[in-house]
Amino acid sequence: MCSFEIGVTIYHNPLGAESDASGFRLEGEARVSFSNGRLRMENLRDPAEGQRSNFVFWCPETFPADVSIGWEFWPVQEPGLCILFFAATGRNGEDLFDPSLTARTGEYQQYHHGDISALHVSYFRRRWPEERAFHTCNLRKSYGFHMVAQGADPIPPVADATPPYRIQVVKCGAVVAFSINELPIFSWRDDGVSYGPVLGGGRIGFRQMAPLVGEYANLEVRRAVVSG
Repeated sequence: MCSFEIGVTIYHNPLGAESDASGFRLEGEARVSFSNGRLRMENLRDPAEGQRSNFVFWCPETFPADVSIGWEFWPVQEPGLCILFFAATGRNGEDLFDPSLTARTGEYQQYHHGDISALHVSYFRRRWPEERAFHTCNLRKSYGFHMVAQGADPIPPVADATPPYRIQVVKCGAVVAFSINELPIFSWRDDGVSYGPVLGGGRIGFRQMAPLVGEYANLEVRRAVVSG
C-alpha cells in the first residue's frame, strides 16, 4: 500500500453560482442550474433514448498526475448513476479538448473505447435493478473497459440520504484511493502493464446517467505527495 500526504490546494471552486461554471464543457445535453446555491445537473433527453440521454461536464483545468480530488455530493433523484473521470487525455497524450479528437456527446462507449485514456470511478450506482439491490463503487481504466477495483457504497437511497457526502479520489504515483465521508472504499495499485502504462495528469469531469438528478459543491483539488 502506498502512503501519501495531501498537500496544498491548487484549485477550489464552490460551484455555487453560474459564474463558477464558466469554462466548463458539457458533452451531451443537460440542464445545469444553481437554484440551491450549488451545481445541479439533470438530463434533458428522454432516458428511453439510452446512452444518448447521458452527459459529461468537464472542468476547464488540467491537473498534475498526483492529486486529491474532493467534492460534496447531494443525491436528489434516482435511478441513475454518477461517475468522475480523472487523468483524462487523448490516447496519444493530446489535451482532452484537442480538436483532432473525435467529438464526444455523452455516450459511454466514446469514453472507454474512443480516442481518450482516463480513469473513472462510478458511485451512487442506482440505474439498473442489480445496482439498486447491491450498492458498489467501481474503478475502471480506459482505453478499454477494465474494472480494476470495487468497494461497497455506503450512501443510502435518496429517501434515507443525509447529504452532503464528501467524496474524495486520490491519485498518487501508481495508486488510486477512493473514500466517502473519510470512509475508505477501495485502493488500487496500477502495475503499469496489465492495462497499459500508469496514467499521468489530465482533466476531470462529472458524468451522470439519466434520469438521476445530482448536486455538487466545493470542488477542491490538492497536491498529493508519496510518503514513506
